[in-house]
Amino acid sequence: MTAAGKLFAAAALIEGVTWAGLLIGMLLKYGTGTTELGVWLFGRLHGLAFLFYVVVTLFAWVKLRWPLWAVLLALLAAVPPLVTVPLEMWFRRIGLLSERPR
Repeated sequence: MTAAGKLFAAAALIEGVTWAGLLIGMLLKYGTGTTELGVWLFGRLHGLAFLFYVVVTLFAWVKLRWPLWAVLLALLAAVPPLVTVPLEMWFRRIGLLSERPR
């Protein structure tokens, strides 16, 4: 895996973890009514993680020479909760995170 591939994998994991934290925070705030701290904290962290993921995805698209469908799918994966992690695993399996021949 290339450095850009590793960066994309890290960004996908961070985005997924912060999504999970935000979902737990929303459960605590709206489901149990115990605390708003999770939403306050993970809302901010997830916002940063989302922006980081988008920038890294665009960087990986250029650096790893992804086809258009791959970058569009990677960007769409950031919208529903927890989809970036399985997408990254699939991209790794099909070789999109490795050096591509020029």
